[in-house]
Amino acid sequence: MNDIEIAKKILEEKDLRLVVVRDGKLIFKSNDRGIKPMYILATKMSENTKGASIADRVIGKGAAMLCRYIGVNEVYGQLMSNTAIKVLKESNITYTYNGVCPYIKNRDKTGMCPIEKISLEIEDMNLLLERIKEFLSNINKN
Repeated sequence: MNDIEIAKKILEEKDLRLVVVRDGKLIFKSNDRGIKPMYILATKMSENTKGASIADRVIGKGAAMLCRYIGVNEVYGQLMSNTAIKVLKESNITYTYNGVCPYIKNRDKTGMCPIEKISLEIEDMNLLLERIKEFLSNINKN
């Protein structure tokens, strides 16, 4: 079994939200919702993620940009936005998905996910990381 198959299997069997596998070994898992697990990977673990495979429940443009930033080789998303696919394709990152959508919706399904919206306006990774940090600190205050 290759890394992405292992990651997908763990994601589904353990009912997790994000799984990272490299060289056949689980290096990160999370059951946190939203962008937080990907942000943790990008800010605290990026030296461990080069060449890894990621399985995630939802991959929007912001998550795809973070995948490129941390140097993963392959991404699986149960749901993936068209903008995420574009980023992964341009970054030569292999990807697969179960479902595709024009954009990721917010949690109450009334509009676009805040991170998807932020990432549509940003191409600079440092700025994206800064905006995600602001977003996470604001939701932690509430």
